[in-house]
Amino acid sequence: MKASVFVGTSVDGFIARPDGALDFLPEGGGEPHGYEEFMASVDALVIGRKTYETVLAFEAWPYRDKSVFVLSTSPLAPAPTGARAERMSGHPTEIYAQLAARGIQHVYVDGGITIQGFLRAGLIQRLIVTRVPVLIGSGISLFGAVVRDIPLKHLATRQYPSGLVQSEYEVGM
Repeated sequence: MKASVFVGTSVDGFIARPDGALDFLPEGGGEPHGYEEFMASVDALVIGRKTYETVLAFEAWPYRDKSVFVLSTSPLAPAPTGARAERMSGHPTEIYAQLAARGIQHVYVDGGITIQGFLRAGLIQRLIVTRVPVLIGSGISLFGAVVRDIPLKHLATRQYPSGLVQSEYEVGM
């Protein structure tokens, strides 16, 4: 199974404000920057509970017919009609093994703590990071502290008229 990250961040490395707000990110209907193509390549998502709760407040469920596995030890708020959300808990290696056993080929990992846990466990193979041209000063860090260097192989960098700069990496082990 392959696990990938596709995430937007401020230039100073934050994926959300301290309160979880995403208001500095461009609106979803802006210029195309590969998200639709990326989503077409994944079978399912693994997200944290805080990310799930943030997404529940969106006007529309963004994951369409994809299975969404929400990492939480607590019961989840109900998913919108038609959404496929399931609670899971455990170490990232256990989650990864369970999803692989279900036949999932490519999973999208999202949410700060979830991304950090899967990276620390050596389970992410691909990172696509889109930097939004803004400094927000503080917030939820994309990577947080790491206990060892995590080598990355640069695959591509793309720039967009809006000022977005997207870099794609293969994660070394």
